[in-house]
Amino acid sequence: MIRLTNLTLARAAKVLLENVSLSIHPGQKVGLTGANGTGKSSLFALLRGELHAEAGDLNLPETWVVAHVAQDTPALQQAALDFTLDGDTKLRQIEHQLTLAEAANDGHRVGELHAQLSEIDGYSARARAAELLHGLGFTDADLSKPVAAFSGGWRVRLNLSQALMSRSDLLLLDEPTNHLDLDAVIWLEGWLKSYPGTLLLISHDRDFLDAVTSHIAHIEQRGIKLYTGSYSDFERQRAAHLAVQQALFDKQQRDRAHLESFIERFRAKATKARQAQSRIKALARMEDISAAHVDSPFTFSFRVPVSAPDPLLDLRHASVGYGAQPLIANIELTVRSGERIGLLGRNGAGKSTLIKLLANEIALLSGTRTEGKGLAIGYFAQHQLEQLRPEESPLQHMTRLAPDTREQELRDFLGGFDFRGDAATSPCGPFSGGEKSRLALALLIWQRPNLLLLDEPTNHLDLDMRQALNYALQDYQGGIVLVSHDRSLLATTCDRFMIVHDGKAEIFDGDLDDYRDWLNQQRINLAQANPDKIERKQQREQNAQQRQALIAQRRPLVKEIDKLDQQLAKWHTEKASLDAQLADSQLYEPAQRDALQTLLKRQGELSTSIETAEERWLTLNETLETLDADN
Repeated sequence: MIRLTNLTLARAAKVLLENVSLSIHPGQKVGLTGANGTGKSSLFALLRGELHAEAGDLNLPETWVVAHVAQDTPALQQAALDFTLDGDTKLRQIEHQLTLAEAANDGHRVGELHAQLSEIDGYSARARAAELLHGLGFTDADLSKPVAAFSGGWRVRLNLSQALMSRSDLLLLDEPTNHLDLDAVIWLEGWLKSYPGTLLLISHDRDFLDAVTSHIAHIEQRGIKLYTGSYSDFERQRAAHLAVQQALFDKQQRDRAHLESFIERFRAKATKARQAQSRIKALARMEDISAAHVDSPFTFSFRVPVSAPDPLLDLRHASVGYGAQPLIANIELTVRSGERIGLLGRNGAGKSTLIKLLANEIALLSGTRTEGKGLAIGYFAQHQLEQLRPEESPLQHMTRLAPDTREQELRDFLGGFDFRGDAATSPCGPFSGGEKSRLALALLIWQRPNLLLLDEPTNHLDLDMRQALNYALQDYQGGIVLVSHDRSLLATTCDRFMIVHDGKAEIFDGDLDDYRDWLNQQRINLAQANPDKIERKQQREQNAQQRQALIAQRRPLVKEIDKLDQQLAKWHTEKASLDAQLADSQLYEPAQRDALQTLLKRQGELSTSIETAEERWLTLNETLETLDADN
C-alpha cells in the first residue's frame, strides 16, 4: 500500500501539498488530476525518491519495483528491441550472470540460471517486447533499428515500451498518450486494463482516464481528495459539490444552455442518424462535466471569419507523397463551409501528410486543387511551436499581428488563454509546451481563418484548456479538418470522418465506436490471412532461444569433458611409463631407495588424480545425457 500521512511537499519554496493524508491500495488504478503547477509531477518525483517531503511520511513497500517513463533518451546505437528488453532488469541480471557463468565454465551455475530464466518466462521475453513495440506503432523493420535512428516522439514511445516491459509493482505514467496516435492510445488502454500492479496516471485525455482508472486523486488548494470511479464520475461528483455555490451554479446553467442550443442545431441538420446520436450523447455528457470546469481560467471563442466561400477547398484525383512515390493516391475531398471532418488511420498512414497538403505546405504529385475565393487557412501543428520567437512575449506576438489594435484589447484576448499580467509580457522561450500551444492557438484564432486544419492540437493542453477549445470549436462557423488522439474532442467536434489507410483516403461510415470495431476487425483479418503467424513466430523465437540455452548449457560441459579427456590421456601415458619403471628389479636396490620413493609417490598422485577425473567425467556425461533427453 502507498500511504501519505500528514505530508507536506514543496518545490522551489512553493508549498504544493500541505498536511495531506492518502492511501492507495495494491492493484488500484488511480488518475492524478489537478491544474498545472499543483504538484502532480512533483508527487511522482517524490514516489521515485527524487524529492523529499518537508514534513509527514510517505510509506511505500521497500520491495516494490517502481517503473516510470524516462524523460530523455540518448542517441544509442542499441536496437529498439534490445532497448525495450532493458526494462526487464530481472531478465538482464540473469542474462549477465549467465554470461559470467559460461565464461567460467561453471556448468552447474549455468543450469541454475537457465532454470531461473524459465521461471520468469524469459525465453518469451523478446516476443513480448516485440508485441509491446507493435502495439505502440513500431513495425517489424523498426525493431532492429538503433534508438538513434528515431525522432524525439518515437523515442518517447521507446521509453514507454521500456517502462511497460518492467516487472513493476507501481507504474507511474505522466501524459503517456501525448506522442501516440489514436490506434496506439486504444491499444495502451487495453494493456493498462490488464496490468496487475498499481497504476498512477497523469493524463489530460478524458476518455483515456475513463477507460483505465478506478479512482481519481484530485489536487487542489494544497490537498488531495480521492474519488471512487472513473474521471466522468469524478466530474459529476465535483460538479455537484461546486454547484452548491450560487455563483458557480449560475455559470453552469449558462454553459448548459449553450450546449442544449448546440445540440438542437446539430440534430436539425445531421444527415447520419448513427453519427448524430453518438455526438448528441457526447454533448449531453458535457452537461454533467461543464460544472466541474466552471473555475477554468480559459474563456475564448473564434472570431467570425471575414468570408465564407463554399466550397472552401476541393481536391480531385489528387495524389500526395514525398519524392515521386505517392503516399496517398486518388484523393477526392471537398471541404465545405461549416463542415467538420475528423481524420482517422494508423500512424504513418498519411494523416499529417494530408493535413499538410490541405495547408498547401506540400504540393500535389498529381490531380487538381481548387480553393474558394477568400480562403483563409488556420493551420496548427506541433512543429509550429518552434516558429514562436522565444525572445518575444505573447503581447509582442499579438502586436505583430495587429499593430493597429489597442493594447488593452490584445491583453483581454490573451487573458482568455490565461496569459494575464506578467505572463502576457514575459518572453515565451521558457514557456512550457502547454503554454506555447496556447499561444500558438491564440495567434491562429486572432487571424479569423475560415478553414481550420488542426493536427493534434491538444498535445500539452490540460483538461480545462481542452474543454475551452471544445466549446470554441462548437461555435466556430468555418470548416474544420482535425487529427487528434483525443476521442472526446473528435466525438464532439466532427460531423463525419475520413480514414487514411492502404494509400487511400476514404469516407468512413461510422463513429469512433465503429472505428474501434474496425481496428479489431483489421487485426482479426490479419490473423485469418496469416493463420497462427504470430504464434508460430513466437514459438520459433522461443524454440531458438531454448536451443541456444541448451547449447549454452552443453558448451561448458563439453568443454570440460574434452579437457578431462586430454588430461586423462596424458596421465595414463605418464602412469604407464611409471609402471614400466617400477617393474625394473634394479630400482629396488638400496642405492635406488630415494628414486623408488619418488616414483611411488608420483604413481599414487596419478592414481588419485585419474580416479577423481574419471568420476567427474562420468558425472558430466550423465548431465549431458539428461539435458539431451529433456530437450
